[in-house]
Amino acid sequence: MRNDKENLIVDLSFQFALKIISLSEELEETRKFVITKQLLKCGTSIGANVKEAQNAESKADFIHKLKIAAKEADETEYWLLLCQESNGYPNTVNLRNELTSIIKVLSKIIGSSKRNATQKLINPSNRQIKKSSNQYAG
Repeated sequence: MRNDKENLIVDLSFQFALKIISLSEELEETRKFVITKQLLKCGTSIGANVKEAQNAESKADFIHKLKIAAKEADETEYWLLLCQESNGYPNTVNLRNELTSIIKVLSKIIGSSKRNATQKLINPSNRQIKKSSNQYAG
């Protein structure tokens, strides 16, 4: 089921991906191709996986896709830290701060989704059974 209403993590990860594209272009101009390629892949993959999770086939699929986004965020954090600590690379502190916010939001969503899924397993009969209007007259 698709939900196109405003979504914080979708928006955050999309805006972050745009900034990663800009950083990658800046790195490419200075011929830092290996870091550029790695950052571009993992930094934009966060949002791609978040977006894909919006159309998940099940709660488990939703959680799985967000976990992949979280892993991509961790990898992105690594490459941004390498840029920060290496000579001749741009300052990535602001991007790392944005990424930390994204990681926190992802962690909260994954945690609450897991709790909700566990609650449904523990108490699956939260639904009230409705009587059919076609009752047999006897």
